[in-house]
Amino acid sequence: MADTTHNAEDYLRMYRQMVRIRTFEDKANQLYLSAKMPGLTHMYSGEEAVAVGICEALKVTDKITSTHRGHGHCVAKGAEFTQMFCELLGRAEGYCRGKGGSMHIADQSNGNLGANAIVGGSMGIATGAALSAQMAGRDDVTVCFFGDGATAQGLMYEVMNMAALWNLPVIYACENNGYSEYTRTDEIAAGSILARAEAFGIEAHQVDGQDVLAVNALATQLVARARKGEGPFFIELMTYRYHGHHVGDINRDYYRSKAEEQDWKDNRDPIQRMRGWLVAQGIASEDEIEAMNAEIRDDAEAAVTYALNAPFPPPEEVDMHVFTDIEHATRVISA
Repeated sequence: MADTTHNAEDYLRMYRQMVRIRTFEDKANQLYLSAKMPGLTHMYSGEEAVAVGICEALKVTDKITSTHRGHGHCVAKGAEFTQMFCELLGRAEGYCRGKGGSMHIADQSNGNLGANAIVGGSMGIATGAALSAQMAGRDDVTVCFFGDGATAQGLMYEVMNMAALWNLPVIYACENNGYSEYTRTDEIAAGSILARAEAFGIEAHQVDGQDVLAVNALATQLVARARKGEGPFFIELMTYRYHGHHVGDINRDYYRSKAEEQDWKDNRDPIQRMRGWLVAQGIASEDEIEAMNAEIRDDAEAAVTYALNAPFPPPEEVDMHVFTDIEHATRVISA
């Protein structure tokens, strides 16, 4: 890990954000295992450097779209624990008033256009947001997060073609965690993933997704270029999910070994790598880092307690927030 473009506060914030994601996921998993959370969730643990490295390069007004494994993106883009846990638990104070749940969290105030349970389903949304920014003369950039399995979706090729033709300010961020549900990526994706973007003339990069500084350095460069009209871009981020495809995928021996999982945790963990670097650089001591970790754990515990006691939305809201106000939307677009 090497980087000289940030100050100590930036480095500590990146570490803190990764720990916040890991802590949130640990709590979410506990809620599921204790039967307090409805539905399934998909853990992001192990991939924190991807979301944080990219989102730290973005402004609040920049947009992201997310996936079914989207808690990390949401936290990295500025979401708060309390509203997120309220959303997971179906409470009215959640980001979507408890009606989005784990796979459909959106946080418009921070530029998060929403998670999408459909594999590759957010690609059109992200590309449309980039087109909107271009047409409106704004310098906003959109990042589209998706997994390696989504490269099998035809929508990806349709929108990349448009983005390339129109030089849209969008970055396609492929989180290659080595598995598409229960199948190794090299068994479902022929050839090079980078070549898929390069076929459209899109500049494509591969980066170590476990190194938050490397991810951030590349993202910062590409975001700046996209603002100047040099987009689109494509990034393949080599990463790994520590948990199964979803929280119920516990016995994984039939598609990957425990030894493989342990190797990634022991030798390539993004949080431990950043922690070691902070200490080695004299930016923070082990005691200071432990104090930060404890503070984040306390924040998460307080947020869970609050959410478990928060009210559910009233029954009369069941058919609300389904359709937009077309007249209002038309006025906004025209403006």
